[in-house]
Amino acid sequence: MSLKSLKKKDIGKKIHQELGFSKNFSESFVNNFFNILVENFKKNEYVKIPSFGTFKMKFKKERIGRNPKTKDIAKISARKVVTFKASQFLKDKLNKDND
Repeated sequence: MSLKSLKKKDIGKKIHQELGFSKNFSESFVNNFFNILVENFKKNEYVKIPSFGTFKMKFKKERIGRNPKTKDIAKISARKVVTFKASQFLKDKLNKDND
């Protein structure tokens, strides 16, 4: 089973095909959507999309890590990461389709 990654361009193309909007509008819509997500993350907010899930920004503290292959110890710097928690509706939908 080969996995294909879904890109922003693919989403814009799908919007163009399914809804009939122009290609430029579809791509602009997708870009604006992701820009809104990034702006909210910069404000330390979260984005909740009903029936889909919640995106949150978390802070990870600085810590000591280890390369499992070489056993070298390295410092992992503090950073911000984005997490996603799927809604119960999405989980049910995904698991129902697999039956």
